[in-house]
Amino acid sequence: MSLEFRDAIRDALAEELERDERVVFFGEDVAAAGGVFAVTGGLAERFGPGRVFDTPISELALAGAAFGSAITGLRPVIEIMFGDFMTLAMDSLVNQASKFWYLSNEQASVPLVVRCAVGAGGRFGAIHSQTPAAWYLGVPGLKIACPAFPGDAKAMLKGAIRDNNPVLFLEHKRLYSLKQEVAGRASQVAELGSARVVREGRDLTIVAVMKGVHDALAASGTLAEEGIDCEVVDLRSLRPLDLGTVLESVSRTNRLLVVEEGPRLGGHGAGLLGAVAEAALEDLDDAWLLATDDTPIPYSPPLEDAFLPGAETIARSVRARLGVGAIT
Repeated sequence: MSLEFRDAIRDALAEELERDERVVFFGEDVAAAGGVFAVTGGLAERFGPGRVFDTPISELALAGAAFGSAITGLRPVIEIMFGDFMTLAMDSLVNQASKFWYLSNEQASVPLVVRCAVGAGGRFGAIHSQTPAAWYLGVPGLKIACPAFPGDAKAMLKGAIRDNNPVLFLEHKRLYSLKQEVAGRASQVAELGSARVVREGRDLTIVAVMKGVHDALAASGTLAEEGIDCEVVDLRSLRPLDLGTVLESVSRTNRLLVVEEGPRLGGHGAGLLGAVAEAALEDLDDAWLLATDDTPIPYSPPLEDAFLPGAETIARSVRARLGVGAIT
């Protein structure tokens, strides 16, 4: 069957709402309007206002309500419309939800999921296009999921809802219309923390998440025609981080490029480069990071396109690093 990314998210929510009556879903415009990106239509009609409902525009209140309901027996899923506004929800997630297992002497878990749309390329400007993963990477107790394919999105969201830890579930806006054949995988439940090699190669390992995986695959297709064989690893989650799969890939290719849609300082790309260098320096002939400039995300379409590390940028970077030119 062919599954669109947004439908994968909706199916996962519907199936978990159907399976477990403790699951509730709420957020801004998620019920009557069906979500600003048309992801959650029909859920309110199917499950009723007691389990799927709209809330006032207050991300702090949303996160606080999710934390409170999680520690009193429910399994809430909330939607923060744009990841940029995760800053308003940080106290409940960083200081309460992610610490509560530890503070309660391992007596009380916090099974909540925060879904939010992230990423640039949609002409949404500097405060509706960011990816907040780096803001949360330094928070033990909080899992961060970032799927790239519809099948993974469905399986990982179902896994996130069944997880007893708080999970930040990131959905790149440019992937909502992506379709994938998912025969045999439609009912899977994925445990978070497992990366996957999505393209095998021998000359270079490219590691990415979300839209970056598709950019890396497109660049690899171009580079293959030029005799450069790239392996592409989809991390799928940033915490837990599956370093083992990356190390195995680097041991085969001896070169590592990490692609990140975010500033190079303080992001997951720099952390991954450091972890690989620490664990497998003897396997590395080269390693580098391709990230965004250290500026806010431009609103101008041509400037935004130039700002992002897309497929052409990745291919140019690989050629430059390997010292080869493009075939014309």
